[in-house]
Amino acid sequence: MRIISGKFKGKKISLPKDKKTRPLRDLVKESVFNLIQHSKKFNCKIDDSNVLDLFSGSGSFGLECISRNANKVVFIENYVEALSVLKKNTLILKNTESFKIYEEDCFNFLKSKKLNEKFDIIFLDPPYKEGKINLIIESIKKNNVLSKDGVIIIHRHKKDDVDISLNLNILDERNYGISKIIIGN
Repeated sequence: MRIISGKFKGKKISLPKDKKTRPLRDLVKESVFNLIQHSKKFNCKIDDSNVLDLFSGSGSFGLECISRNANKVVFIENYVEALSVLKKNTLILKNTESFKIYEEDCFNFLKSKKLNEKFDIIFLDPPYKEGKINLIIESIKKNNVLSKDGVIIIHRHKKDDVDISLNLNILDERNYGISKIIIGN
């Protein structure tokens, strides 16, 4: 995998060797960034944005955001194998102030209210088997960490049947192969 665009375009991204971490495929990542850049359904851009990357894995999404001039990315990951790769991948970044890594469970992190800032983009990419998506969305809303025009981008399996429409105003939903991308606020 590589960074697709921006100042780090072409840089290789390492991936965990085990099968527990599912990287965001380049085609899906490219499509998500095209939606962010060109959609008329929401008003959110990457430039100068603050990004929260939950279940970061290898950091592919957040690294792409930094490469495309995001102001700051906060990575949240607690799986040891993925965390090691995430730290390795962030070494390509010259400015260590453009990101922060929290080695913590996403559910506990959001409950702890450690964040005293708002995010323009919250990327939520839990394991496909994780069914407690609504708890995360509720925590995001309860802790008021999404900016006024911000969006939550969720990556799920296209056959996922968790109903998130009760907690999220869905602005766009797309399928790419086995992936389903849901964008809302």
